[in-house]
Amino acid sequence: MTELPPPRPAPPPRGRLKVFLGAAAGVGKTYEMLSEGITRRRDGVDVVIGIVETHGRPEPDRLARMLPDVPLRPGPDPAQAMDVDALIARRPALVLVDAIASANPADARHARRYQDVEELLAAGINVLATLNIEHLESLNDVVASVTHMRVTDTIPDSVLESAEIEVVDIPPDDLIERLRAGKVQVPHEATRAPVHAFSKSTLSALRELALRRAAQTVDTQMLEHVRAQALDGNWAAGERIVVAISEQPGCDGLVRATKRLADALHAGWTAVHIETPRTRTFGDVERARIAAVLNLATRLGGAVASVPAEAVLPGLQAFAADTHATQLVVGKSARSRWFELRHGSVVDRLVRNTPGVAVHVLPMEAETDTKAPAGRSRAMPDRGRHGLLWATIMVVAVTALAKGLYAFLGIGNTALLYLLPVMVAASTHGRRAGIYAGILSSIAYNFFFLPPTLTLTISNPENVVTIIVLLSVAFATSQLAARVRAQADLAATSAHQNAALAGFLHRLNASDSDAAVMQAICTELGRLFDVRVALLMPSAEGLTLRAAVPPAEPLDYIAATAAQWAVDNGTPAGRGSDTLTASDWLFYPLKGARGVLGAVGVARDDGRTPIRSDRIGLLTGLLSQAALVLERMLLESETRDVVQLKERDRLRAALLSSVSHDLRTPLTAILAAASELRADPATPAALDTIDDEARRLNRFVANLLDMARVEAGALAAAAEPTDLTDAIGSAVHDTRRTLVGRAVELAVPADLPMVRLDPQLFHHVLINLLDNAGRYGDPDTPITIRAERLPDALTLSILDRGPGLPPGREAEAFETFARLQGSDRAQGGTGLGLAIVKGFAEAMGMTVAATARTDRNGACFTLTMPDALLVRASSGDET
Repeated sequence: MTELPPPRPAPPPRGRLKVFLGAAAGVGKTYEMLSEGITRRRDGVDVVIGIVETHGRPEPDRLARMLPDVPLRPGPDPAQAMDVDALIARRPALVLVDAIASANPADARHARRYQDVEELLAAGINVLATLNIEHLESLNDVVASVTHMRVTDTIPDSVLESAEIEVVDIPPDDLIERLRAGKVQVPHEATRAPVHAFSKSTLSALRELALRRAAQTVDTQMLEHVRAQALDGNWAAGERIVVAISEQPGCDGLVRATKRLADALHAGWTAVHIETPRTRTFGDVERARIAAVLNLATRLGGAVASVPAEAVLPGLQAFAADTHATQLVVGKSARSRWFELRHGSVVDRLVRNTPGVAVHVLPMEAETDTKAPAGRSRAMPDRGRHGLLWATIMVVAVTALAKGLYAFLGIGNTALLYLLPVMVAASTHGRRAGIYAGILSSIAYNFFFLPPTLTLTISNPENVVTIIVLLSVAFATSQLAARVRAQADLAATSAHQNAALAGFLHRLNASDSDAAVMQAICTELGRLFDVRVALLMPSAEGLTLRAAVPPAEPLDYIAATAAQWAVDNGTPAGRGSDTLTASDWLFYPLKGARGVLGAVGVARDDGRTPIRSDRIGLLTGLLSQAALVLERMLLESETRDVVQLKERDRLRAALLSSVSHDLRTPLTAILAAASELRADPATPAALDTIDDEARRLNRFVANLLDMARVEAGALAAAAEPTDLTDAIGSAVHDTRRTLVGRAVELAVPADLPMVRLDPQLFHHVLINLLDNAGRYGDPDTPITIRAERLPDALTLSILDRGPGLPPGREAEAFETFARLQGSDRAQGGTGLGLAIVKGFAEAMGMTVAATARTDRNGACFTLTMPDALLVRASSGDET
């Protein structure tokens, strides 16, 4: 199996951001930022100016000249932008960035200056920045209601939430005096109404917003610190807020209001869009509006969800119940009276039918453009025209059939025939086609069958009742058929999504390697969304393309940068997002429990946004499943490494324990014998001791080397015909010193065939088995060597008479450094001999097994040589 690449080296620690927050222009934010930069530089910190807008004011100009700067990025656009690449290459300790909410030139890498700051922070560079409270995204509409001007350059609240804040504040009267003295650069938005924008009441309101927002951020950071330090304290259950969004304009205001409410309550929040059958009739404008609002919610730190349901109210209630929401935020749009008569008021029913949940109803701005929005035609869609055409054909066919059968059916049964096109049209083409078929059926029935025929006049009042009943039945049948069809469509949509998730996970789990899993991810995503897909994973060389459907060349610079941004920041980047929109690809991060694992990019050949807003939920679900599978495979790889490390540690500990005993004992004996020789050179016993213990050391070192060969897989058996009788005799001779005083009984038939073995390896196997029998067997009993010819093999057994092996644990005797507990066999020895026997035997094509003796106490170790190793002789010649 192809292993996942090792994680990339840890990135540098993220830089720290400090924001000088002011209520309005002219409070002195730039001056304070430059002053702190000068102080830091005097303290030895490497400080540079990234971009500062002094607007020709003398004091900020004087301070700016006291600090070095990095030249701005050259370009044809007169607007200014920092040279982010030059700043990262220089790597100062601190960069000063003025007005981080400003827009960058069109040819810049990022659309907004705060995104440049994010890149500097990710590179480990600290930043001092300035910001007015009016540029905060969640307060955009509140500030607009105060100043009567809407600011277009905003930043996400997450930028401020992760920053240290210093409020730069002066009283409104002092700021007004500065404005009159010409010391304030009036923003472009305020030039339309400078009197109102800089009135005392407006400045006081903005000042209160700035102070409250700063206090809220500080409070949030304090709570995070308390939780991180596990300090004592009682914490109440948190609120859970859900905001319902739709295709109507003004939903962005609902999202911002929900963000402020969640911040005030320290609560989590979710923006949810309920997909109903009516959603399928939306055009590009409505879908783009929904996608923009969901994207705004993501930027503001909320979760997003798209839930299919038969109607908005039950879908919203079910989602609120599933998420245990305590508060709902909904908008009251300016719907027409006719729309409310047809669909009812969702807000009114929600308030009445959702007990236990606080419902916040906020007004939404009305759509002022009475023309049909671009991308959605006011004319009936093709599908609707198709349904009306089929309804007309069916009514004509039923009329012709009724004309032919009128003499047999009568006027009453003829009316029943017209229910057929109504039910078929409603069930197959929707409510509108069903109602149209009902009206057309009534007209046809009146025109062709009610006297006077061929006119629309009804002479008999009883026939009026028939027409009314026919229309009523047509309307009721259309409603029921359309509802059933909507439920069927909803069930089909849910089943499709569930099947897609289940099938996707099944195909990933069926893959047998990491490369196959990655390719399966791309294949399934490409099939489900009809897009091109690329999967990139971090490696030692950077972000690497690991799989693509169809096979693709390495990505261009813009696409690679968007993918890296998605991995580094954990947010989408590329076409359809807020970052690097010039890329043809849209990249989503693969987020796991341990961070971002990689990025998946999607693209379309026609250049459109790759993923529709109503399919974002399915895509995020599939990406979550893919991240789980990849993370599981990464964990499995790491687990295998951990197991190997543990095994190495166990072997190392066993080796140290064994070496400390098996080396120290013979060395002690050798030193004692050497001392005895030094005192009395004519002591033959000392010479024998030195010789025996030196041989013992030699065997131990040889076992260590042999075990290293077995573990490394470096054995190469040189097989040749070997006589077992000679091999056994040679082994018994070489172990005479080890087996001194022990009898060896041989039960080896003389007519055994020769065996293709490596004589040297086989000699080591027999020596270790005999040494093991001599070490653990009863010293007063003989060791038996028995050979037996079987129909399909030859066995060679070495039996001792001793304590034997613990029942059920016979196979453990062949493990490295194994000395079985629970018997006398746990005493002494390195635990290498039998492991070497197993390795050498398998290298020569034999098997070895350990069993307890059946005739008496003791152990039996059996070598089995299969028939393929036996040498057969014919006419005295070897074959």
